[in-house]
Amino acid sequence: MKKYGLNELRKMYLEFFESKDHLKMNSFSLVPHNDNSLLLINAGMAPLKPYFTGQEIPPRRRVTTCQKCIRTGDIENVGKTARHGTFFEMLGNFSFGDYFKKEAISWSWEFLTEVLEMDKDRLYPSVYQDDDEAFELWNKMIGVPADRIFRFGKEDNFWEHGSGPCGPCSEIYYDRGEKYGCGKPDCTVGCDCDRYMEIWNNVFTQFDNDGKGNYTELENKNIDTGMGLERLASVVQDVDSIFDVDTIEALRNKVCEFANATYKTDENKDVSIRLITDHIRSSTFMISDGITPSNEGRGYVLRRLIRRAARHGRLLGIDGVFLAKLSETVIEGSKDGYPELEEKKEFIFKVLTQEENQFNKTIDQGLSILSDMEADLEAKGEKTLGGEDVFKLYDTYGFPLDLTKEILEEKGIGIDEDGFKACMENQRVTARNARKTTNYMGADATVYDEIDPAITTEFVGYDNETADSKITVITTDVITEAIVEGDEATIFVEKTPFYATMGGQQGDTGIISLNDATFEVKETIKLKGGKYGHVGVVTKGMFKTGDEVHLQIASEKRADTCKNHSATHLLQKALKTVLGNHVEQKGSLVTPDRLRFDFAHFSAMTEDEIAKVEAIVNAEIAHALPVITKEMPIEEARKTGAMALFGEKYGDTVRVVNMSDFSIELCGGTHVSNTSVISTFKIVSESGIASGVRRIEALTGAGVMAYYKELEEKIAKAASLLKANPDQMIDKIGHLLKENKELASENESLKAKLAQNSMGDVTSDMISVGEYNIIATAVDGVDMNGLRDLGDQLKNKVGEGIVVIASSNDGKVNLIAMATDTAVKAGAHAGNLIKEVAPLVGGGGGGRPNMAQAGGKNPAGVADAIAKAKEVATAQLG
Repeated sequence: MKKYGLNELRKMYLEFFESKDHLKMNSFSLVPHNDNSLLLINAGMAPLKPYFTGQEIPPRRRVTTCQKCIRTGDIENVGKTARHGTFFEMLGNFSFGDYFKKEAISWSWEFLTEVLEMDKDRLYPSVYQDDDEAFELWNKMIGVPADRIFRFGKEDNFWEHGSGPCGPCSEIYYDRGEKYGCGKPDCTVGCDCDRYMEIWNNVFTQFDNDGKGNYTELENKNIDTGMGLERLASVVQDVDSIFDVDTIEALRNKVCEFANATYKTDENKDVSIRLITDHIRSSTFMISDGITPSNEGRGYVLRRLIRRAARHGRLLGIDGVFLAKLSETVIEGSKDGYPELEEKKEFIFKVLTQEENQFNKTIDQGLSILSDMEADLEAKGEKTLGGEDVFKLYDTYGFPLDLTKEILEEKGIGIDEDGFKACMENQRVTARNARKTTNYMGADATVYDEIDPAITTEFVGYDNETADSKITVITTDVITEAIVEGDEATIFVEKTPFYATMGGQQGDTGIISLNDATFEVKETIKLKGGKYGHVGVVTKGMFKTGDEVHLQIASEKRADTCKNHSATHLLQKALKTVLGNHVEQKGSLVTPDRLRFDFAHFSAMTEDEIAKVEAIVNAEIAHALPVITKEMPIEEARKTGAMALFGEKYGDTVRVVNMSDFSIELCGGTHVSNTSVISTFKIVSESGIASGVRRIEALTGAGVMAYYKELEEKIAKAASLLKANPDQMIDKIGHLLKENKELASENESLKAKLAQNSMGDVTSDMISVGEYNIIATAVDGVDMNGLRDLGDQLKNKVGEGIVVIASSNDGKVNLIAMATDTAVKAGAHAGNLIKEVAPLVGGGGGGRPNMAQAGGKNPAGVADAIAKAKEVATAQLG
């Protein structure tokens, strides 16, 4: 058997099934599309669920893919063994009601034995214990002896996921030889050792499970095949594990180079080497699909992967940030199969570097907090850190449990793992309860799921604002035949000029009419299978399925939306020009009133940068660029340099919006015919909405005019209040500020005089302690600034000693204590004095030896506080 490389194997598999009339589809994004049941795509069939359930019609009944996948269920074991990993590629061939067991079994055998030339005598099939049909096919059709076909139970050879489609499996195992075995005399297929490795899994989806254990035969039976590419490569290349496969080995060696280490010479280092190798693969692919680090959802999965890798880099002694450099090797080894890695590499490097830098700060903060926790334990004489504290380090500071455990073990301190697990479980339960109620597809279960998947809608709104069409479906909370005045409903038609909300553009509103009946469309939505739903209310008359109706969009709103959408394209190019090519769209909202654009950038924009961006957009508007839209194959579109969006699902044919080569983007939205139609563009705000994500809000055309009109009205109102003309406002405001400053100064001076007068002669109450004097007194209605001034004055009268003043003001108490330098040397400490006195007025405070202050809420305690102050001051100087 030839030792094919991983990239070769991927190509061979896909080409083999293309030769069997399968449509080769590119890997879907790791971000699930319309599936709330998954955080990340974790299997080859996961993105194809709509085809298996019949909710969408597949592009062909035979499909083959190599799907990138992430699984983090056993993340804690990654690195500790050579078996575990979070990232893998899943080869798959799928049949949607076309071929079944005979072909699936035959082709899997053909690929392994004829294309890869595996030794037939080293291949062992397994079947579900009750699946006699599959057993007969392996035995009679393929010719595998009965004693080499293994029957396994439901746990191993029956695939199901709650309710919905399910069925038996047939797996193929490869005998890797005794050198990979456990040495036990009964070692055979199904053993936990690495000798007999499962490399192929045919799932025969032939039943429907109602969720209560009742199974019925599916009318259309499906095939779902899965084969891990890395696992297959380890078998074909005859290497110990996936970490020794050619492209992954190159990555592993790069980690060793950075760490100045050799693999398989130190088991502790090997754990870190394997973990970093795996995690940087996952992180690189996740970022390429638009996922960025955050504290929730898939963003938190990415954050954990990056931080675990960075922490193990520290353990290996790797200096400085290194993950971005390491991801270059990931990209180089995988870009042939996944060209998006090369296209997004600048962004990938920036995200990795920023997160690694942030983690370096976080881990230092965590170490500081842990040090405080250790001190508290020592003070209490305890030797176990509580679960809540361990969870706080984990959840708030990104501190892995094993790191906390390792640090404390060195000091003879244990951790409450059960308490930590309880906190983790509580977090999981809270998250689980917060999830939406979902159907098999993981989407909200709605009446729309009941619509015939064959029903679709033709969109004719690029060139038309009206259309005549037939109603195909009407829904309220159920599918219904008719609706009357007052009914809220959704109408579906054969063709529509209404643009549905998608790609950040708000859908059209308008009217559907039939003779004297009218339906007000308040929102337009797009559903699976290309169905456009017109959501609204019947304002007059009646509509029923089959009616020929007239559809009219709100033309002015559409025109304003087009201006804002085209301006968004100009804005993105202007941002790239001013800030750099790392700028990537992270979200947008285009409505008739305004536009909002979220983009990747790692610092706030300066006023100068905002002005430059605004000027570039307005210049291109003034240049009157023609806006040309063309449909073309996706590969041809990429060659034009057209920008695509992270995570967007594109078909084989895409729509390219070209603004005279200044901006070229893949976009399905509606646009102006010429940039001059936009008229003008104004940025009204720029802000941060998440780590590494900025947001711009802007206006165009009439929106800008309305914005300036509102500004003029505010200026006019302000001028009226100032009793000045608008052109005199700046001078008038300057004069008022100066006058206010002078009055404030005069007011402070008067308050100081009043405070001094209210205090009277306090020297008669002065206490002498040796060569030092103490004054402790109370005044009314003096704020803290006034007390400081009085304190300075009394220090002059004291000579050497301590001054304490209390004042009641609006139901609150202010306290101040001052000590001269000589008194401090003799033992006076204003901060300690205040700490003892403040509780008597219901407050707290402190400060330096020479000056301290406090606040309180109990004016009734002032007299006691003054008496206590005299007592403490005397003791300090005695």
